[in-house]
Amino acid sequence: MMEPLKPIAIELSLPHEEGDEFGAISKVYSPAEHGVEGTIWELAKAYVAVNDSGYHQLISHFLNTHAVSEPFVIATNRQLSVLHPIHKLLEPHFRDTMNINALARQTLINAGGILESTVYPAKYAMEMSSVIYKNWNFTEQALPEDLKKRGMAVEDPKSAHGVRLLIEDYPYAVDGLEIWSAIKEWVRDYCSVYYKNDEMIQKDSELQSWWKEVREEGHGDLKDATWWPKMQTREELIDSCTIIIWIASALHAAVNFGQYPYAGYLPNRPTVSRRFMPEEGSAAYEELKSNPDKAFLKTITAQLQTLLGISLIEILSRHSSDEVYLGQRDNHEWTADKKALEAFEKFGKKLAKIEDNMFDMNKDGKWKNRVGPVKVPYTLLVPTSAGGLTGRGIPNSVSI
Repeated sequence: MMEPLKPIAIELSLPHEEGDEFGAISKVYSPAEHGVEGTIWELAKAYVAVNDSGYHQLISHFLNTHAVSEPFVIATNRQLSVLHPIHKLLEPHFRDTMNINALARQTLINAGGILESTVYPAKYAMEMSSVIYKNWNFTEQALPEDLKKRGMAVEDPKSAHGVRLLIEDYPYAVDGLEIWSAIKEWVRDYCSVYYKNDEMIQKDSELQSWWKEVREEGHGDLKDATWWPKMQTREELIDSCTIIIWIASALHAAVNFGQYPYAGYLPNRPTVSRRFMPEEGSAAYEELKSNPDKAFLKTITAQLQTLLGISLIEILSRHSSDEVYLGQRDNHEWTADKKALEAFEKFGKKLAKIEDNMFDMNKDGKWKNRVGPVKVPYTLLVPTSAGGLTGRGIPNSVSI
């Protein structure tokens, strides 16, 4: 039976006073449960959470789902007729994305906006997103490729999804690969109805104009990257549409709707550090001995920022009452093509089976990381949900 992963050390680093060329000033902290050492370990974990909170909001959430989806939305609406089969395939996965992104630019990620005052210092917030985007790779957004890149899986044709996990008890990967494969099977079934061979892809002028705009204008900063699919084969179309749908639905769900369940109690996931780690012999270090809770609270996010931050993630984590989930359509007459409708029905049934299996695994004591030491089950990739704060459900689109 596998044991849950446990941290064995935390290394915290500061920039060198004389410049980056001199490297970082680093210190390593190890686990402790009692006394000052226990408080120091709690503070070290808080500093990790602070850095991860910023990366999560600006990169994992905003950049890798909201921002990168927008060029696909625009190009699809500009280049593909509403009657085009790929427009019909992708349209549900663009619902309200432009609206929420416009709102975000007005109040959340703008200069002096909420993120710059609650998560990351204004000097670095947008710079971080733009610098990291330079290394964004569309093909690496495919879940199997992402897992391989991060050293969590290896290529294995004999495995169910073509990759073998190096850590079997990794809920995001286990559930994600099931959802990923279901999406890809649906996209393959659907595209096969309309494109019988590669030549039909090459001669579809709307499709070629769409992909040209995505690469050369929408993601223009990366237009010369060699990894872009050429959109000359049916397989390239299937892979590309699967990635687009994955980003808009499951990837966004996994990074967004668990924010309040996991971070609504701020000491569990602080967003700002106001003091450096106390050094032995200092007044701050002595305070750890006399009043460790006060010292901890004086270090992490201040009260007003906490109220702002928790209010924000509560809104972000809430499903609307009219949410449309993966495998569903708000318009049941989206196509008259019987084969496409049959393929979509098959997709919905597959997702229902995957959902049932997720709940079964959460009850199985073999999988310790699915519930963790505090017995909170991993449900972020459960396909359906009711409205409100549920910590589960995969909406079709990036809409909050």
